[in-house]
Amino acid sequence: MKIRDIFRNAARNAFRSRLRTTLTVLSLFVGAFTLTLTTALGAGVNDYVERQVATLSSQDILLVSPAAAVDTGDGPAEYDPNGRQQSGQAGPLGAGTLLNREDLDAIEAIDDVERVEPVSQISIDWVEASGDGTRYELDVNPTSSIGQSDLVAGEQLDQDESAAQLVLPESYLDVLGFADGGSAVGETVTLGYTDSAGATQEVDVEVVGVARESLFAAGAGANSALVTEVADAQAIPGQPEGWPIAVAYLSGSGADGAVTDADIASVKADLAADDLAGQTVEDQLGVVQTVLNGIIGVLSAFAIVALIAASFGIVNTLLMSVQERTREIGLMKAMGMSNGRIFSLFSFEAIIIGLLGATIGALAAIGVGSAIAGVAGETVLSGLPGLQILLFQPGNVIGVIIVVTFIAFLSGVLPARRAARQDPIESLRYE
Repeated sequence: MKIRDIFRNAARNAFRSRLRTTLTVLSLFVGAFTLTLTTALGAGVNDYVERQVATLSSQDILLVSPAAAVDTGDGPAEYDPNGRQQSGQAGPLGAGTLLNREDLDAIEAIDDVERVEPVSQISIDWVEASGDGTRYELDVNPTSSIGQSDLVAGEQLDQDESAAQLVLPESYLDVLGFADGGSAVGETVTLGYTDSAGATQEVDVEVVGVARESLFAAGAGANSALVTEVADAQAIPGQPEGWPIAVAYLSGSGADGAVTDADIASVKADLAADDLAGQTVEDQLGVVQTVLNGIIGVLSAFAIVALIAASFGIVNTLLMSVQERTREIGLMKAMGMSNGRIFSLFSFEAIIIGLLGATIGALAAIGVGSAIAGVAGETVLSGLPGLQILLFQPGNVIGVIIVVTFIAFLSGVLPARRAARQDPIESLRYE
């Protein structure tokens, strides 16, 4: 009997008992459906995180902050007027210990650090479109100088420009009277802020770009000229200089000056020696990705449990099929069919059942998941443009089908072996 004939017979025999086979296929369907959804969830979230990281920064920077204080059990530390100051200002970077000028000098003295730029935290009270008269609250992303914005229209901030520039969040277009992102670019808006004396100050800024808000980059973007102007006005006279974080730009030892992992590790070690901590954006997002991957792993574990349960169903289905077809097996052996051919016949039955359940489950997951992702993107996830919560990649879907089919094949090995080892004479006598 040729392989083609074996496969055709296996397909016909798999549905001799349609109810039993259908129930087995449905059990595989549940596992494949769940595993396809969890795989798509992981792909969607990781794709979004990777794209956001790419817009936030490149590999050649480190965000430097004071190392976390460690309680030695010896009581509070002695006050040092020349040491690091504490910030009580609320804002995107939070309150805590500030870097001082000595810290900046120490960072700049480290090998592989080209330059250091302290990040000042400013507070903007309101934004007003020119001549509109209506004011709206506005937050400024304090790390605008780190990298690129996810632009809808316009250009990136020019950090070397002496004039104040702003990248406006897309959500502000309607309220400020702009028809779209293109119409906002090049226009002037007015920002209001409170200076150190408590007086309200205003500054006119040019909108150079419009950006989508994301999970990792909320608020407006301001260039160095705008940040410096507002930070100088809000600085309290006589208060020591201090910054929540600083950006260290690295030079690399790799090809064409590329920054390598070894370069980053070396700089981090030197920073730690100066009681400083350096992190890449990827480091900061590592905790988020770890939590998300943990949740996805738990959901995938439930899918695997369902598949294991389904595998017992395949074993039961094929064992009963072997028992019901004992005389038929004996007849095939008496006619010269080898043990290997009989093993292949029953193995193909398991593969067909597994392939059918996996394919139906994967296709159902794609249909249901795409509908859920579309509704979620327009409702609960509308504030995260660009996030496709369920990303069905062809490679992942095919991988799920192969895994489920392989599990079905393994489940069919025991019944197939039992069928192949049947004694033809005893089988023909079976009642």
